[in-house]
Amino acid sequence: MQSPFQLLLELFDEPKPAPRPRPAPTVPTIELESSAGESLDSVLSPHAFRHPDANREALLGNVLVAYEFKRGKRKNIGFMVGPEGLVVSAPRWVPLGEVDQAVRSKSRWIVNKLEAARDRQQRLAAAQIEWKDGATFPFLGEQVILVLDPRHQFSESGGVLNTDGEALPGMPRHTLHIGLSHNAQPSQIRDSVQAWLMRQAKKLFCERLDHYAPLLNVRWRKLTLSSAGTLWGTAHSDGSIRLNWRLVHFRLPVIDYVVAHELSHLRVMDHSPRFWETVKTVVPNYSELRGQLKDEALPAW
Repeated sequence: MQSPFQLLLELFDEPKPAPRPRPAPTVPTIELESSAGESLDSVLSPHAFRHPDANREALLGNVLVAYEFKRGKRKNIGFMVGPEGLVVSAPRWVPLGEVDQAVRSKSRWIVNKLEAARDRQQRLAAAQIEWKDGATFPFLGEQVILVLDPRHQFSESGGVLNTDGEALPGMPRHTLHIGLSHNAQPSQIRDSVQAWLMRQAKKLFCERLDHYAPLLNVRWRKLTLSSAGTLWGTAHSDGSIRLNWRLVHFRLPVIDYVVAHELSHLRVMDHSPRFWETVKTVVPNYSELRGQLKDEALPAW
C-alpha cells in the first residue's frame, strides 16, 4: 500500500508524453506516362477484340478476345473471323471446357486473323471517297483525281481521262474530267464516275477475254457486269461470263488473273488441281495475284 506522501508526489508529477509513432519510411513514387490522349487503364489493359454479340471471352496471350459463341447441328468446333470479330460454333454435346481448350489451341491463328481483319477494316475506312471536285479513286491500280468540268457535259463516254499530267512523286498524275457543275450533289458525282468506270470495265474485259480465250482453247459468248459485294466473277458452261465491274480498280495483271480464272472454268468446272494447272498455263503467278485480289482495300460504292 502506497503512503500518503507517495500519492501526493504522483498527483503533482508531470504526465509522460505518449510515444510518437514512427514515420513510415518514404517510398519513391514512379510516375507512369502514356501517350497523349490515352488513359493509364487503356495502356495497362490487354489488347482486345470484341464481337458486338460476344457472350464469352478468352485471354489469348496478352490479347483479350470476346467472341460470339453459338451451338448448333454440326460435327465439330468451328471458327470464323469476320469484320465484326470471332464467332465460335460447337455441337450441343461438346462441354464448354473443351470449347475453351480448342480456342486456346487456335490462339495464334485467331489473333492473326483478327489483326488482319482489323487492319483491313481500317484500310477500308481510309479508302472511303468524299464525292466532290478533287476526290481521288483507283483506276487500273493508279489514283485518279476527279475534276468537275462542265465543258465535257456532252462527252459520249461521260468523261475524259487525262493521262498526260505532271505530278510530284507519290501524287496522282491522272485526272478524270466529268461533265458536271461544281455545285453537283455527291450522289450525282458518284453515279457519273461509276457509269464511266463501268463503260471502261466492259470494254477492257472484252479485250482481255478475247486475248485469253484462244490461249485456253475456249470460246466465250456473253459478258455481263455485276456489282456483287465479294464475288469477282462466274462462268457458265454455255460460255456466259459474269465479271464484277469494280475489278477496274485493280492493276491489269490482277484483272487478267480473274479473266483467266473464269475462262478456265469453261474447261474445268471446279477448283480441282487440274483447274489450277489450267490457270497456271496462262497466268503462272496466279497465286500472288489472287492474294492481291483478297488483300486490296477498295472504296465502297
